[in-house]
Amino acid sequence: MSNPNTKTLSILDRLARGEVLISDGATGTYLQNHGLEPGGCPEEFNASHPEVVKGMARAYFEAGSDMVLANSFGGNRFMLSKYGYGDRVGELNRLAAEHARSQAPPDHYVFGSVGPSGEFLEPLGEVTEAEMLDVFMEQIAALKEGGVDGVVVETMTALEEASLAIKAAKQVGDLVVMATMTFDEGPRGFFTMMGVTPEQAVTELEKAGADIVGSNCGSGIEVMVEVGKRLREATDGYLLIHANAGIPAIKGGEIVYPESPDYMVDGFKKLAEMGVNIVSGCCGTNPEHIRALSKALRG
Repeated sequence: MSNPNTKTLSILDRLARGEVLISDGATGTYLQNHGLEPGGCPEEFNASHPEVVKGMARAYFEAGSDMVLANSFGGNRFMLSKYGYGDRVGELNRLAAEHARSQAPPDHYVFGSVGPSGEFLEPLGEVTEAEMLDVFMEQIAALKEGGVDGVVVETMTALEEASLAIKAAKQVGDLVVMATMTFDEGPRGFFTMMGVTPEQAVTELEKAGADIVGSNCGSGIEVMVEVGKRLREATDGYLLIHANAGIPAIKGGEIVYPESPDYMVDGFKKLAEMGVNIVSGCCGTNPEHIRALSKALRG
């Protein structure tokens, strides 16, 4: 496939025209099905298994994704240091972006995945805001060097950390920034692990500078439809939802996600109909889910 450096329209241009765009599916699930051992470092695969990583991006683009995420979710210095790769942040993130970009057809997009740092800010933890900002800037600068169109700050539970990641992306410069948090449903409604409601998330993430906000991970499609309603009621801005293929269970010693492509399609259609601008899958979803989603939205 070609390696375009220019696009007719930015992703924000297309959203402004009223298009509903399709993102990709799970990264970890795909890599685990293609040789990543339990407990292994997904980002190291960018160096040791480049064809697997390229094949993942290609599979999602061919299934109908308008954008894919680079294999960089845990690519910050704190997380990579746990595997002994703390000195390879630049290399592994740049490769993540380059591998996905190499498979992108014209007018398709690559976004860097920026997950939680794995650390807590002071006073809950020992990391200062300046240190965390520096860690996110290091990662995002390498992703930009590799050719991403923007970043998705995802699976966040704390507003302070998410806001610093957004700030880092804006300081690196000229990148579209999406930011999503993970909500669990309890007796009092939806909250992140750190007690953030969907309404608080929308307000604070947009205030921090995110161009697109939303939710990912943690729940299957039916719950994510409810989260989507809450988010849409709280903002007129652009929204993204990445739903899990249900809650995983262990069967025969393997992790199995119960929600099939056909099962999830109705929920994806509901999200699009309520005005969610970018829809797709998270953990447990695969190219077949994306193909079913693309067929349902585009025929």
